Amino acid sequence: MFGISKSRAYPIGVDIGDDDLKLVQLGNVGKGITLIAGRSENRPNNIKPGSGNWQRWAIKTINRLTANGDFRGREAIAAMPASDVFIDHIAMPKSNNGKLEDVIFSKIKQKLPFEPDKSNTMIKYIHMDEDKVLVMATERKIIDRHLAIYEKAGLAIKSIGVWPIALTNCYSELFGMRKADIDVIVMLICIDANFTNVVICRHKNLLFARLISMGTKKLNDEKAVTRLVMELTACRRHFASMYRRAQIERLIFFSSNSTDRDICVTVAKQLEMPAQLGDCLAAVKPANPNRLGTPIDKGAPASAAAPQLQQRKQVNWATAFGLSLS
Repeated sequence: MFGISKSRAYPIGVDIGDDDLKLVQLGNVGKGITLIAGRSENRPNNIKPGSGNWQRWAIKTINRLTANGDFRGREAIAAMPASDVFIDHIAMPKSNNGKLEDVIFSKIKQKLPFEPDKSNTMIKYIHMDEDKVLVMATERKIIDRHLAIYEKAGLAIKSIGVWPIALTNCYSELFGMRKADIDVIVMLICIDANFTNVVICRHKNLLFARLISMGTKKLNDEKAVTRLVMELTACRRHFASMYRRAQIERLIFFSSNSTDRDICVTVAKQLEMPAQLGDCLAAVKPANPNRLGTPIDKGAPASAAAPQLQQRKQVNWATAFGLSLS
């Protein structure tokens, strides 16, 4: 037919945020990364995130969005909402013959935004350069809540991912493919509706991550954009204090049809750094151009992959793409 059955289908990337739910499945037909399927749905305003009604909505929505047959298989990699993940950077601790995770927990427990109970805390840590560790933690009950959603929706969860790794995957697989990109340190800026996710990495090597509580909904005037620049400057300073010999060489803005590109230009100018837009939709091709999804919104990006995605306002696909690429 069109090579779909012979292609390698990656897991479905499941990104459930505070405002929407996104499903993306990428694949490879031997000629690079292709888009197999992608769907999104905005959360109804009358449903509170994390509530029982929200869980039921998520289950029904996943079932409906995967029912048309475009997705291949049920294996998936999901991510916790960015607002539910605590992030910290620490020096590599000495375990003293104990479990390293226990030692890490003792170092971060006083900073956790929830009850610091080891039995209710799930920790993931990543070894970085210069004996640094990136620690991510969330409540076990929140993970259990998400696992229940995926089980009832019939998805086979391969793993629970985290947004910093997903964004790093998205960059390295779609935008950092040149040989010259391997050793370049970049700052990835993903501006969503309520948050801005920031990652600093050297290709696949994650070096820094931070969530900024400002998104497109708040970036409605010059003062707000200036505050975002101040937050990004603080990220640069924190990174510089951790890696004194390292230097960020450019910015990558993960774009969406909800992101005002003028904001990206203003931020880059104020930070005085070279920058580029990373449009996920333009970076991949539809696996089957004869099987297009729901017609896109008029404001959607004009890329080859766009017709196969069911577009919604305030959608940024970077995390979902990175999860599928994990």
